[in-house]
Amino acid sequence: MRFRPEQHVRRQRDFQLAREQGRRIECGGFTLWYRARPSGEVAEGVGARVGVVASTSSVGGAVQRNRAKRRLRELFRRHQAVVPSNVDLLLVARRSCNGLELQEMEKRFIETCRRVFP
Repeated sequence: MRFRPEQHVRRQRDFQLAREQGRRIECGGFTLWYRARPSGEVAEGVGARVGVVASTSSVGGAVQRNRAKRRLRELFRRHQAVVPSNVDLLLVARRSCNGLELQEMEKRFIETCRRVFP
């Protein structure tokens, strides 16, 4: 499945709402924040949205941050079907993100999503 532009969390307010009103789960190499959008905020045809964050202090320099963000976006792209369409996800990379195998990250992401969104 494609990762369409309307599936990106872009506004600072949406990131802020995910952190203030959402719930957090530690997944090892990354932290997953999630928040269900009220029905008034859900646009027609737009599924789940994701925002990816990788800071210098937690991940490292630009090369490490960009790699971590690419890997997290790929996780969402491959497995967006396990996330309900009215949910905003915020994936925050940790230092160990680039040290994990992609298969291990996928396993953690899927297990977490299935536990949270039954």
